[in-house]
Amino acid sequence: MGETWNKKEREKKKQQNKKEKAEKRLERKENSKDGNDLDSMLAYMDENGNLSSKPPDPRKKITINAEDIDTSVPRQGPVNPADLIRTGIVTFFNDAKGYGFIKDQETQESVFVHVNSLTEAIKENNKVNFEVEMGPKGANAVNVKLLK
Repeated sequence: MGETWNKKEREKKKQQNKKEKAEKRLERKENSKDGNDLDSMLAYMDENGNLSSKPPDPRKKITINAEDIDTSVPRQGPVNPADLIRTGIVTFFNDAKGYGFIKDQETQESVFVHVNSLTEAIKENNKVNFEVEMGPKGANAVNVKLLK
């Protein structure tokens, strides 16, 4: 059985595409040698971080030792426990639900307080001492004590 007309057309198109690809490849190869040498393709960076076609001045070169580069997070020094204790005023406290907020006198931020963090019962407008602990939703007051 012979080839159908559709198969002949597909074969013809494939041959035509191969021929066009070969011509384009040859054209690119011929045009690439028009002064596109290595020096014309290089780009340099000047001392300000801008791209330039001129090489940098070797007199302005700065040498950096790899040992001088610090890639880690600096260690945190010991924290003074007295710095963690804050003073604030209870702005809101709901006894039924067991939570409230304390306004820090230093930072003027509102800090969440839960009844489990209390050492004594508190009410609104009471002056208290507390420590700040970061929870999943933000700052929480712990070890809350009434000031007399």
